[in-house]
Amino acid sequence: MKVAVIPARGGSKRIPRKNIKDFCGKPIIAWSIEAAKTSKLFEHIIVSTDDVEIAEVAQNWGAEVPFMRPAELSNDFVGTGAVTKHAIEWVVEHYGEIDYVCTIYATAPFIKPNDLVAGFERMVKFNKSIAFAVTSFPFPIQRAIRIDESGNVSMFQPEHLMTRSQDLEPAYHDAGQFYWANFDAALHEIPAFSDASVALILPRYQVQDIDTPEDWERAELMFSAWRQSL
Repeated sequence: MKVAVIPARGGSKRIPRKNIKDFCGKPIIAWSIEAAKTSKLFEHIIVSTDDVEIAEVAQNWGAEVPFMRPAELSNDFVGTGAVTKHAIEWVVEHYGEIDYVCTIYATAPFIKPNDLVAGFERMVKFNKSIAFAVTSFPFPIQRAIRIDESGNVSMFQPEHLMTRSQDLEPAYHDAGQFYWANFDAALHEIPAFSDASVALILPRYQVQDIDTPEDWERAELMFSAWRQSL
């Protein structure tokens, strides 16, 4: 059995009610739920939340909310790994054995059903325990600079001051969209940044962290342009 888990607690501070705030015509969590449904990969799509309103919105868009997340897993310091572990333990107890779980962020409107499928297939193909989406940095990280308290500027890697950009190794970062794992990896919270993982590379125009109001505005502009191009 494959299960999707969408963590969506109610205590967002920088963007109030972030997980159900309207994003280009829908509650933002609806985009994640619909991508999971359209992929046809999952026997259950479960939203893990501590918030009654989020639970209602999630159910209206076709997800299951078979339990309310306990308070000890609903603070600012609890990671998604612990939330996913709690969810799959509940599923095993009430629904049966799980083979794979996909943790999907509630604020990932750029997520595509085909990428969920590709991530799963890549994990199986390379015989890995975890698969997740990444994208490339738009500027060589070897050329990054630091600015100290006095305003002085220096390079993190000065040895690359004169290295041509095309000769520098590309670098990637987590796209913050989805994380496939087999049951054992999810249960034991195996780190994604490890030899247990394989990455699915996404184009940069399909990735935007949404942590601040400025991020939200940028994401809506990008999303509108992206949808028009499909």
